[in-house]
Amino acid sequence: MKSGVEGVNIIIPTSDLHIHQKLGKTRVQVLDIVEKMVGYAKDHGLYAEISMEDGSRADIEFLKQVIKVAIENKVDRTTVCDTVGVLNPAKTHNLFSEIRDEFPKINLGVHCHDDFGLSVANSLEALRVGANTVHATINGIGERAGNASLEEIAVALRLMYNVKVSIKTELLQEASQIVSKLTGVVVQPNKAIVGKNAFAHESGIHTHAILKNPQTYESITPEIVGSLRRIVSGKHSGSHGIKKSLEDLGFHPSKEQLFEIVNQVKFLGDKGEKLTDAELFEIARRVMGMVFQNPVELEEFIVVTGNKITPTASVKLKINGVSRTEAATGVGPVDATLNAVSKAISLEEKACLDTYYVEAITGGTDALVNVEITLRKGNRIISSRGISEDIVMASVDAFVKSINLLLKP
Repeated sequence: MKSGVEGVNIIIPTSDLHIHQKLGKTRVQVLDIVEKMVGYAKDHGLYAEISMEDGSRADIEFLKQVIKVAIENKVDRTTVCDTVGVLNPAKTHNLFSEIRDEFPKINLGVHCHDDFGLSVANSLEALRVGANTVHATINGIGERAGNASLEEIAVALRLMYNVKVSIKTELLQEASQIVSKLTGVVVQPNKAIVGKNAFAHESGIHTHAILKNPQTYESITPEIVGSLRRIVSGKHSGSHGIKKSLEDLGFHPSKEQLFEIVNQVKFLGDKGEKLTDAELFEIARRVMGMVFQNPVELEEFIVVTGNKITPTASVKLKINGVSRTEAATGVGPVDATLNAVSKAISLEEKACLDTYYVEAITGGTDALVNVEITLRKGNRIISSRGISEDIVMASVDAFVKSINLLLKP
């Protein structure tokens, strides 16, 4: 039967450890398998790639034999796999240089795992000395410690090696968030390129310099990867960074007011807290004695969920004094409720949920939960927090707080 595919990746163990212990075969038998499988694929008009599993621990001369047999059967690409991540850049250099010297015309690929945190470095070195193709994954997801990170490789090639890549790097941040949501694998905050802290600055020394010239503490422009620069308010914040954050929120405090705001931020920071934009807004409002009418007010919401019902929510909001009621479904009660809130907001007021993070503050089934979110609208990104025994209530509270700051005139 025809499968409908255009190509196949044929994985064959090549180290003696894998050949004997996993397959229970000999090198001769492996070569016979390569000949038959590649030949079969090509006889059926398929693009054929052979991935030499555990190639980084294989005898180099046997690797060459595998490649030679694959070439004789018209293979399209041969890929060396660092299956357990034992390569380093020096070993990668020697391995791929020798293969390229032996086979100057083949399409040579590299597939690296990140067991020692060197998958990106090894992939880049393999490309530098002769590989044509690199295997990579969004967010570096994969078995054990993961695979080489696509976003790190793409940006490094573009900015460090001046290589023109066909990847639209401006969409990397969005792609990362989609993959994280679909797989349920959270991206660590300090992850290079796409982590939420990759372009966040808190230290007073850093923010002071960043505000003068971003290149002082950024080797990558956030816009290149579809991200935004953020000034974070916390224990290490300085007056320059907090002043800039306040100006972004529409505040222009006096020296005395700024001094008091900074002191309150540092007081909370000493307790281990990093303030969201909504919390900084409230501190500034109190210190400066200002009163604001929120554009969006939650009047009521109802959410229904269960094991045999699609989670459904209806919300009633007052937006600029006008009541709006909407309903929506979702994959869960939180998703349904936030979808309904977003649906009630007009197109020109809509914002994109950038990140959503939840943790239990206390134990037990009646635990207080802390929900932190960031919303993005155009070139602005706003963070907020909601705390409640009800995760839906905490989520809606945080969402509405961010919306109000984004819509504040």
